[in-house]
Amino acid sequence: MLNTLRRTGGSPALAPLAALCLSLPLTTLAQDLPAEVEAALRRAKLPESALVVAVQEVGSGSQKLGWREREPVNPASVFKLVTTYAALDQWGPAWSWRTPVWVQGTVKDGVLEGNLIIKGSGDPSLVLERVWLMLRRVQQLGIREIRGDLLLDRSLFNLPVVSPKAFDDDASQPYNVRPDALMMNFKAVTYTFTPDTARGLALVQTDPPLAGVRTDETVPLAAVPCEDWSAQLKPQWGEPKLMRFGGRYPVSCGERSFSMAYGDPASFNARLVEAMWQQLGGRLSGQVKDGSVPPGSRLLFEQVSPPLQQVVRDINKFSNNVMAEQVFLSLGLADKPAGAITPDDAREQVRRFLASRLGEEGLKGWVVDNGSGLSRDNRLTAQGLSRLLQQAWSSPVMAELMSSLPISGVDGTLRRSKAPQGRAHLKTGSLRDVAAVAGYVLSNSGKRYVLVAILNHPNAAAGRPAFDALVQWTIRDAPTR
Repeated sequence: MLNTLRRTGGSPALAPLAALCLSLPLTTLAQDLPAEVEAALRRAKLPESALVVAVQEVGSGSQKLGWREREPVNPASVFKLVTTYAALDQWGPAWSWRTPVWVQGTVKDGVLEGNLIIKGSGDPSLVLERVWLMLRRVQQLGIREIRGDLLLDRSLFNLPVVSPKAFDDDASQPYNVRPDALMMNFKAVTYTFTPDTARGLALVQTDPPLAGVRTDETVPLAAVPCEDWSAQLKPQWGEPKLMRFGGRYPVSCGERSFSMAYGDPASFNARLVEAMWQQLGGRLSGQVKDGSVPPGSRLLFEQVSPPLQQVVRDINKFSNNVMAEQVFLSLGLADKPAGAITPDDAREQVRRFLASRLGEEGLKGWVVDNGSGLSRDNRLTAQGLSRLLQQAWSSPVMAELMSSLPISGVDGTLRRSKAPQGRAHLKTGSLRDVAAVAGYVLSNSGKRYVLVAILNHPNAAAGRPAFDALVQWTIRDAPTR
């Protein structure tokens, strides 16, 4: 499978930097939480024991604040920092996935007498537009009719069968889509609702259209507040061939969109490709179905993904779980150039990366379950993640990793943050009982700090004001107590 991936750089020279990071003496200046953080926790009715914190000046062995920093905790989506840094470090920011398209048979006068095959490479960014470009490229290369089948080869990943509803019993959520070697459009459908007040209806547009699937084209309008509007639509999600809306759409919402995971993920790719091929005017005598590249096939072209730096930005800015899992599994290719990649292959590769940066001692308490943080089992320590971010600051890929993080009060998942605008680049994390932030903060004195703060508690979400207070304390370079 080496031909499906391209490596354009790595950083083996980082070993001395990692050794330097491990050798820095670590002294903690503050062992008590800042008063404003304590107050925010009290207001949220959260015990101080629910919080772990590490704040350290970059390039320094002095930890400005440490609070239960050696305690293993669930980091939620903050674990994406591990996945994306490992990928940038090992592959380089210009690295890309290559999805090959093969033909079996002869092509004459626009007709392929045989099969067309698309082989999945694990590309996390094969969204609607890029699938369209891929099929359009097939036609530009002289194939407008396929007198055979269109085969989708998903054999690169060998994944256990896990229900999309296993995590939180809601298979309709796009974040619960399972990884796939040929991940098209995140196996999700976006519905857009446009009010037509003259008719008392909202028009429903569906992207992407799927072959054999019918969707209600209109839904009645209602003169009600735009509150929990998607629930008011009452989507009847259970039938894969029919999407109906049993409720009403609030006219006060204007035009809005929301996405849902498709109800039959196993058939999503085939339905998407069939519908798009037909829209492009292509003809197909056979079926679109799963298959493998037959012997004697020849490579027609390769669809190249955006560079890794762009993929990492999309993952961290918007906490995209599906893309993170695709990258995580792709990391398993490092030691397995042939054969199907398993989750254990990826876990082992990430564990080796972490051991090379933190040492085996620094990995005590860590558990690597998956790469997105959508897990009840992932564990890390605030001290360990802080040390990893310190090492990343000194690495050649620092700029790409840091610029991928949400900016406080500006964009991504920190757009509504109450922390000072533009002064913090922080990855966020949220689960039912986890809230977290980790990244870099610029202080008033011009110093840059690594900051890691994680709450594990059934009421963790209420504690986010404590994170804002901690960021503000760090920005002020407040004296330690």
